[in-house]
Amino acid sequence: MKKLRWRLLVSVCVLNGAYFSTGAAAQDSVDASEELDPVVVYSFNNDRFAVAADRNTSIYVSRQAIEAAEMGTLRDVFAEDASVTVGGGIPIAQKIFVNGVDALNLNMTIEGAMQNNRAFHHVTANAIDPALLRAVRVDAGIAAADSGPNALGGSIAFQLIDALDLLEDGETMGGKATLSFDTNGNTFSQALTGFAEHNGFDILAFAKNAKGQDYTSGGDWEIPGTGANLQTGLLKGGYTSDTGHRFEVSGMMLKDKEERPHRANIGSLTRKPNDTIRLYDTLRKSFSFRYEHLEPTDLYDPEVVLGFSENNIDVPVPYGSKGTSNTLNGKVANTFHFGEDIGFTTGFDFYRKTANYEDPSSDLEEVATNFGGFGQVRWTPLSALKLSAGLRLDHQRFEGLGDFDTSVTGLSGNGSASYEVLEGLKLKAGYATVFGGIALEDNYVFNPSWDYSGIKPSRSHNVTTGFEFERSGFLLSGEVFRTDISDARSGDNNVDVLTEGFNLAAGYKWSSGTAKITYSNTRVEVDGDAADTYIAQDFAAPLGQVIAFNISHRLEEYDLTVGGDVQAALDYDTGSGDSNRTIDGYAVVGLFAEYQPEQIDGLKLRFEANNIFDEDYSDRGTYGGDYQTVNTLKEPGRSFSLTANYKF
Repeated sequence: MKKLRWRLLVSVCVLNGAYFSTGAAAQDSVDASEELDPVVVYSFNNDRFAVAADRNTSIYVSRQAIEAAEMGTLRDVFAEDASVTVGGGIPIAQKIFVNGVDALNLNMTIEGAMQNNRAFHHVTANAIDPALLRAVRVDAGIAAADSGPNALGGSIAFQLIDALDLLEDGETMGGKATLSFDTNGNTFSQALTGFAEHNGFDILAFAKNAKGQDYTSGGDWEIPGTGANLQTGLLKGGYTSDTGHRFEVSGMMLKDKEERPHRANIGSLTRKPNDTIRLYDTLRKSFSFRYEHLEPTDLYDPEVVLGFSENNIDVPVPYGSKGTSNTLNGKVANTFHFGEDIGFTTGFDFYRKTANYEDPSSDLEEVATNFGGFGQVRWTPLSALKLSAGLRLDHQRFEGLGDFDTSVTGLSGNGSASYEVLEGLKLKAGYATVFGGIALEDNYVFNPSWDYSGIKPSRSHNVTTGFEFERSGFLLSGEVFRTDISDARSGDNNVDVLTEGFNLAAGYKWSSGTAKITYSNTRVEVDGDAADTYIAQDFAAPLGQVIAFNISHRLEEYDLTVGGDVQAALDYDTGSGDSNRTIDGYAVVGLFAEYQPEQIDGLKLRFEANNIFDEDYSDRGTYGGDYQTVNTLKEPGRSFSLTANYKF
């Protein structure tokens, strides 16, 4: 890891998150004015606010989880925490839910470039290759004002690998080659990374290809349209001046062009047996420019971001459909440090979102443009007490079909507090009300006959309260949450969406290993009634009770790390509408062994046995499990994989 002099590094034990990170040790407090010695950077973008009260609900995905998911999917990235669910067995269908809320209702960024380019409800708006990731932070429910606009259910921020992450001290260039093979679907993946640094300039180039056949579910049932055919690329460069000015540019793409299930997130519909597979041609792009100062002063601690992202979802059969959605966004902010215990972040941001549907007989488009200003105060009045509060003002112009044009304006506010009542025991709570504006619709359901006259801007109310106890390697935490979204957009109408429940976590970290179990219990309502997967689609998911257990242990004398995980969900009856069906529970067990021989520097071998009991199941976040007429998209059955990494 390349060592840089940072004025502030925070790497912190947070609820359901960084407790088991393999990075730098956690700190309960940081002197924001003290210049530290050079340190190894493991934290989330040198997150200066990681110990702030508004991070009470934040989940920092551990480096261990990110590295383990390198040749996997987003579901593997979030496998350590039951409160984040990823449904869908193939990458283009994987949708993220945070405390039950669909990520479409969160502010999501990659390197600061806003995502959530909504297109076609049968595919995801949030695909990303885990091999590109260096850090992930999820702000569940409560998002600070400077996290960005429209954070109805919180926010998710992804950061991508760069050369400075991979270079060791004294190195100026290097590379990494990765090969992986999975027996279920005979999927062969190859990735190559090159990186270099010279006179303050750094650059990284990454390319990956994954190709395979249709996988089989538990019981050896072949699932048509699930063969891997994914190409990923990343080019990222930066420059750091002698005085600490840091500029970064990045561009990434993911391409998946392959025959998929007729409705990519559904195995099949019993009433339409002839709808088997068809071609999906998908391309996702994200570009960003970032500026920050790594040696800020009390009055100059800036952040500048300019981003662009785009999804192209083309489905030639049967209508020659082409869906394009994109977002151009920017942000300028500065943090003023008024002494050691108080800081104020203020600035403005904007976005322009476009959603277009085109076929030989149609060309339909919606556009939303937003300008916002924000301020967030973070204060530690006592060593045991942390406070945070913020406001946003957003003005949005919405242009709909048929020359419809309107503007809406709204305020958002948040407040959070944490108090250490005893050594290691913290009580914490937060509230946020968020102006969501008028969301762009799924462009594959655009209807020229829509009447926008009654459409309203959405607003959410988020409440969370809980505790966290951490001492001598033990962790115990719990929280109760509620997200109430009023006037969420559905076509040319509005609906009210509610998710509520609680999360629990327990764990222990010893000198050579960790063990952790998390439990999440979530229920969903739409317009006051219990919701099934169809009614809640694009808003939330009826998840019920979900459990995640992870354990690992390092055998130093053998250069070996071994461990495993259990992903489980209990039976759940949505009790809603025409479905009125209990979604079956499941328990899936996996084991792994990772070997890093001391004799061969840079080599790492990882063996995994996944779903070892060949459970026939669909992840709880997968659509349609509560409908008799839906054959859900099954997850892979038993598989064995071997991954070889060689860094040179």
